Order: sequence, then C-alpha cells, then structure tokens
Amino acid sequence: METRKSNKADLESKRPVFFQLGLILAISATLAAFEWKTPDSGSISLPAVTTIEPETDIIDIVVEKKQELPKPLNPAIFKEVENNKDELPEIEIMVETDPFEKIEPYILPEKSVEETDPNEPDFFLIAEKMPEYPGGEVALRKYLAGNTVYPKIARESGISGVVYVTFIIEPDGSISNIRALREVPGGCTEEAIRVVREMTGWTPGMQRGKAVRVCMNLPVYFKLLD
Repeated sequence: METRKSNKADLESKRPVFFQLGLILAISATLAAFEWKTPDSGSISLPAVTTIEPETDIIDIVVEKKQELPKPLNPAIFKEVENNKDELPEIEIMVETDPFEKIEPYILPEKSVEETDPNEPDFFLIAEKMPEYPGGEVALRKYLAGNTVYPKIARESGISGVVYVTFIIEPDGSISNIRALREVPGGCTEEAIRVVREMTGWTPGMQRGKAVRVCMNLPVYFKLLD
C-alpha cells in the first residue's frame, strides 16, 4: 500500500517560496510608489487682488491772521503857527459852499431894518445873484486853510468832525448873525465861528438889481492827517 502526504504537509514545504514571492511583490510595490508621478494639472491662476488704500481726509488748516491794531494818531505832525506867518498848519480844512443846502429854521433877533417893500422877506436863501467872497471859492478855501488853527485840545484828544456855520451877508458885504448849526467839541466850533466872523469884503447878493441880505451856510471840516 502507497503512503501519500496530505495537502497541508505539501504546502509547508513551499512556504519559503511564498515568502520570497511576497517579499519581491512588496519591494516592487514600494519602488513603483516612489516612481509614481502626479500629472501636472497646469498652473492655477489666482484672481488679482486689488489693494484698497484707506481714504485720508484732507483737513485744511486755517491760520487766523492776527489783526493789527490801528496805530494811534501822532499829534506831533500838527504845528501851531501864528496867523500872520506864511507857514500853514498841518491840517486838512475842507470847505464846501452850497447855497442850496437845506438848513434848519433860524430866527433872527429883532433888528431895525429899513424896508422898502413890505412883501420882501427879511433875508433871502436864494437870490438872483448870490454873495461871493473876493476871488471866488478858491480864494475862500485858501483863506480858511491859512487862518484856521486846529484847537490844541481837539488835536491832542483826536477829535475831528464838521462844523456847519450859518450867517447872513449884509447889503454892505459884512457878516452878521453867525451861528453853528452843528457843533464839534474840543474848541472846533469856536474856531470855525471865529474864522467866519473875520471874513470881510464879500460882494453882497443881488435881487432885482438891489443888494439884499442873503443867508449862507458853510461846512468847515476838521480832520487830523494820518
């Protein structure tokens, strides 16, 4: 009778072969893994990134300019001169004559006036021919500029203004009824009246060929020079 080996005993004899075969397969798989390359799927384009800079508010810096205070008037530029000297005071005397300028009502004091016409007024505001200073308006301006003295008190106190003087030119060319309609302190009113009182030699006003009394008004400006 023949003795046969079982299938299990037959496989045990082939164990080394299977072990070597498995080892070869494992090494081959490892090498294949190292050699494996991932296909290049191409470059990936990233979207452009826009950098947004923060807005900066521009603030205007306003520098307040320091206001300069006006310089005080220098009274030293005015000189007191004698009326009989040629040197004129350093003042600006502006004189304007306007016979049509409206004036306040003025009541004359009682005075004996020879009246030839009962319908004729005591004086005229507007005559056919108005009174005139010798040499005309230019000479009148020169007279005032050369004879008006800026009062010391007004000059030192910085006082200026306009004195409105009203007066009557008599038929003989003399001046009467001198009065200030608007005054300026510091002696300016008194000085304006003084200068007007000393004006002489006026040509009287004429009405219908006859010399008549005419009321005049004269603004005298007292202004300090800068």
